[in-house]
Amino acid sequence: MSNNGDWRIVLIDDEEGIRRVTRITLEDAGYHVQTAENGESGLELCEAVQPQIVITDVRMPKMDGIAVLEKIKQTHPETEVIVATAFGEMDLAIRALQLDASDFITKPLHSDALSVALERAKARYNDRKQLKDYTTFLEEGWNDTTRELMASFTFQNSLIESSMDGIIACDADDRVLTFNQSACDMLGYEAPEVLRRERLGRFLLSEEEARLRGALEKNDRAEEGKLPLFETTLCGKNGQRIPVQMAVSRVAIPDENPGIVCFVRDLREIRRLEREVEDQARILHQDKMMSLGRLAASVVHEINNPLAGILNYCRLMLRILRRGTISAEQLEKFIRYLDLVEKETDRCSQIVSGLLTFSRKSPAAFGPVAVPELIQRCVLLCQHKLELNNIRLDQDIAADLPEIRGDLNQLQQCIINLVFNAADAMPDGGRLTLSAALCQGSREVCLRVTDTGSGIAEKDRPHIFEPFYTTKDEGYGVGLGLSTVYGIIQNHQGSVQVESEAGKGTTFVLHLPAS
Repeated sequence: MSNNGDWRIVLIDDEEGIRRVTRITLEDAGYHVQTAENGESGLELCEAVQPQIVITDVRMPKMDGIAVLEKIKQTHPETEVIVATAFGEMDLAIRALQLDASDFITKPLHSDALSVALERAKARYNDRKQLKDYTTFLEEGWNDTTRELMASFTFQNSLIESSMDGIIACDADDRVLTFNQSACDMLGYEAPEVLRRERLGRFLLSEEEARLRGALEKNDRAEEGKLPLFETTLCGKNGQRIPVQMAVSRVAIPDENPGIVCFVRDLREIRRLEREVEDQARILHQDKMMSLGRLAASVVHEINNPLAGILNYCRLMLRILRRGTISAEQLEKFIRYLDLVEKETDRCSQIVSGLLTFSRKSPAAFGPVAVPELIQRCVLLCQHKLELNNIRLDQDIAADLPEIRGDLNQLQQCIINLVFNAADAMPDGGRLTLSAALCQGSREVCLRVTDTGSGIAEKDRPHIFEPFYTTKDEGYGVGLGLSTVYGIIQNHQGSVQVESEAGKGTTFVLHLPAS
């Protein structure tokens, strides 16, 4: 059965999203797939469909995956069962293997891992069928004990070799007895180089081996016998350092002292993704600091004027007060002066507060965001720059807009970046329009930033969201602004569109899902 179209699969999982995505993936690969939302309906579906392969989650209400596995193996022992479990659930994984599961894969399910597990299950199904035919042929000459030993050895060896994680088992003297294919791939060894030749310490730094021994001894005293998770570094054949996560257990060996078995997961890909996230956060903050510098240069001039007025009014009132008693007419003037001082001081305070909030480096804090408030915060910080550049600002905010869910500070950074780009595109002045409305036919809010500037050339439009791509002269930008906007909106489950024509202005449209 090499053709995937010959294979029937039943997928059992209580999470609808996982069922839907996994089914699409498998059907795209050519398999015939049917799904069930719990163990009971899954068993009924198996009776109706008679699949060769069943994929079941371990953690399900009422009947869990282990019970499903037991039932299937009781009624249809030839059916291959792949168990999906969390990495830390080693007891369940071992129990599944003991119950003759074909394989166990860890959640979240990755298409590559699932594909490998299915290929192994198919190969195992065919091997079992051939073995069954061969066993039937020889059955008259073999006793029950011999058949059981052969089947047990074949199945257990297949399970160990097909594991996605490295499995290293050692005897009481730490001599390696099991070194599966995943361990070979991870550490660069061939199994014959290691089996009964090397000890576990060969793959560990001395201090890490001591730490592992100490943790195992501590668990032995507590009569737990295992380490749920143990992060360390392994040494590969060529000297490479491999960050891994291990689950380590004592294992009984007949007539000998207990050995240990290690389930090892390679963390190199996870570490690479973590570094990418850190790089993205660093670029995001770098872009914010650049925007802050441009804002501060503009806001300094805006604050200086009201501060000068406040200072002059205060000096005038002090001069009058020092002359002696003030008249009723002067008192009335004082009230007007103080009213102006209060309003100008409040405006300065709002501007400074907005700058301080914008400058903070903080993790994303998602929550409900009122779109009119978001736009007004951006206008407060950018308005003076627009006035200095002779740019007229228009606003068109629809009434009764629903809130969006997001990080207010990051969304503010997006709009300020777009406003700055619009101002740069209108060096001789122009008109900037900020608008917000509910998109027709969807539950999305559309934020538009439209300018009457120079527009974007057709050859540049496919590249504007790439990091460090810029059309500005040297010294006027490093090309982070639009890539930052794109990344932030993607993280908010939204999208960015650009409408532009050289010489006729540009419109950026931010689509954000409403709460």
